[in-house]
Amino acid sequence: MIIDEISADKTMDLLKSGIQEIQWKITTRLSFEDQYKNVYLMVISKHGDKLYAGLKETVNEHLTSKVRNDILNSLNNSFLQAMNQAWTDHQTTMVMIRDVVMYMERIYVPTQDVENVYNLGLVIFRDMVVRHKCIQDKLQQTLLNMITCERKGEVVDRGAIKNACQMLMILGLDDRSVYQEDFERCFLNMSRELFQMESEKFLSKNSAIVYVKYVEAKINEETERVLHCMDKSTKEPIVSMIENEMISKRMKNIMEMEDSGLTHMLKHGKTEDLACMYMLFSRVPDGVKTLCEGMSSYLREQGKALVSDQGEAKNPVDLIQSLLDLKDQFDHFLTEAFRSNELCRDTIRRDFEYFLNLNSRSPEYLSLFINDKLRQSSKEMMEQEVSTILDKVTELFRLMEEKDLFERYYRQHLGRRLLINTSVSDDSEKNMIYKFKRECGYQFTSKMEGMFRDMSVSEATMDEFRQHIHQTGASLKGVDIIVKVLTAGCWPIQSATTKCSIPAAPSHAFEVFRGFYLKEHSGRQLKLHHHLGGAELNATFYNAIKKDDSDMDVGGAQVTNSNTRKYILQVSTFQMTVLMLFNSRDKWTYEEIQQETDIPERDLVRVLQSVACGKSSQRVLVKQPKSKEIQSGHVFTVNEQFTSKLHKVRIQTVVAKHGESENERKETLQKVNDGRKHEIEAVIVRIMKARKKMQHQDLVREVTQWLSARFHPSPVVIKDRIGGLIERDYMARVPENHKEYMYVA
Repeated sequence: MIIDEISADKTMDLLKSGIQEIQWKITTRLSFEDQYKNVYLMVISKHGDKLYAGLKETVNEHLTSKVRNDILNSLNNSFLQAMNQAWTDHQTTMVMIRDVVMYMERIYVPTQDVENVYNLGLVIFRDMVVRHKCIQDKLQQTLLNMITCERKGEVVDRGAIKNACQMLMILGLDDRSVYQEDFERCFLNMSRELFQMESEKFLSKNSAIVYVKYVEAKINEETERVLHCMDKSTKEPIVSMIENEMISKRMKNIMEMEDSGLTHMLKHGKTEDLACMYMLFSRVPDGVKTLCEGMSSYLREQGKALVSDQGEAKNPVDLIQSLLDLKDQFDHFLTEAFRSNELCRDTIRRDFEYFLNLNSRSPEYLSLFINDKLRQSSKEMMEQEVSTILDKVTELFRLMEEKDLFERYYRQHLGRRLLINTSVSDDSEKNMIYKFKRECGYQFTSKMEGMFRDMSVSEATMDEFRQHIHQTGASLKGVDIIVKVLTAGCWPIQSATTKCSIPAAPSHAFEVFRGFYLKEHSGRQLKLHHHLGGAELNATFYNAIKKDDSDMDVGGAQVTNSNTRKYILQVSTFQMTVLMLFNSRDKWTYEEIQQETDIPERDLVRVLQSVACGKSSQRVLVKQPKSKEIQSGHVFTVNEQFTSKLHKVRIQTVVAKHGESENERKETLQKVNDGRKHEIEAVIVRIMKARKKMQHQDLVREVTQWLSARFHPSPVVIKDRIGGLIERDYMARVPENHKEYMYVA
């Protein structure tokens, strides 16, 4: 049935009375069915506006006259409890009212674009109660005071704080605006001031790691407080604020703290502390970058001290070992402290690349280090240990710019190991070459592999030569000769052979081999490179040694009644040439030895130092006067008191402790630079042939990119080589643009 305006007013009064009874928690006179029926009649009679307005008025009146006054009266006594109770009652009341007016909720509200009944109650409660100036200020201050008390360690009612915060979140309807404006913003501002003051004070009185752990604990503490007292959405802004105030603004101070900062941790290997610092810094933007900058500063300082300050005075093997130790240390930091972070990894790599290439002798030193590890003197190392060291060396090699210079030194040292048979094992040698090939390609190792092929071919050639001697009965005058035929293009040998007048017997044996070889390989030439050869000499010492008992074992030699002691001396060709002079005379002067052997002065000095001034177990000659220097007028005689614990005695050649001399180095660099010119020209021609035309800068850039795997060519050198190719008509300048080149077929 349809009701008129007058009946609608009476019905509205009945509904208001029923709503007030719900609000006052008293038994209603009308049943739920009667109230629902009245709402139904109002809606179908087109009095929905009156019903909605009356409901709004009734709720508003109750909240302003009763609820708000009750809360205002409790401002100074149990305010938060009264606030939470009023909120709980209001929620319950609005649910009951919504059930009563459910028909209006379903039919009227959707068509009129107004708030649903429950939300209407929230809006009125927000505007009339919570946003009342006194209540709003009191609520905000009460919540902030309770949080401050809890931060000081006092026990507070976390549930009450949580309920109030949930109320503010709900009153925002679909957003956080009420919660943010009435509480969170002030909470964050208060926290910011607190943490600014706390961080400055704590940092001034404690070490870096203590501060780092304090900040971590503070973040955990505040996170836990948010989850138990506030809305979880506050977690992100409070953590972000702590990170900004206590980490971002303090990173430099933390790292630079004396006796506890980043440098102290790195210097003393504080891996756990570094891990804590990394985890803290990784929370903030640019945190890891800042950490890497601090680490880079320390690492470069350490690396420069190794390669620059001590580089010239330190043994090359020790220098490279120090670099490997430093690399191991920072690789450990990378995996254990920095969680293999890519930025940290790249920083360490760039730093090692920087200071490794600061020292122009790094290619030579790295080759000397590998030479030391691959010689038989390193046999006490397990094969796995050698392999591990070579893997680490490969990492340094990868960072080296002048790989072509390293290649030249490496082939020199490899050649010596192969020729005098001092390599620890062929497997280790080939494993190292495989690593180089994997890094730089086949071209880089082709000559090294050719050296190994020469060694295999030489063994087969010697088998054929021995068979030839056996069949022909040719005399070698008692010399058991082993010749290794080297391909000139593969081995780093000088085109001009070193002078040396070797003794007649070995000279004759070599000439026999020469005749055999050239007969088998017509059209080839053989040049004898004395400085690369070696020999084993049977040596007999006759005089009695100064012992009380002459009938005793002296190391590897048996001392008999005739006082003779026999050894096998493993020597270089130069050493053999000098020592065999003493078969004809007991005493020789320096000038006489030089004239008789024709050995270059620099090499002769090293030979005489090795046999007369070396270790006592290798000193087969005696020099007068006794000194380490070799000069004109010095006299040499056989050391009749010579003894050794070994039957086979290797006489080590004296070599420069720190690699090549300055003159030798200049000569090597000149050869490398000459080779680079050819490589640059070859690459330029290859590029121009493919591109036909190119701008100067583009050509320089592409040439540099092509050659970067071997060396970093200077733009000036590239320009010079371009000029040379233009002169030889391989390419030409474009007439209308002199900065552009074209290929000449």
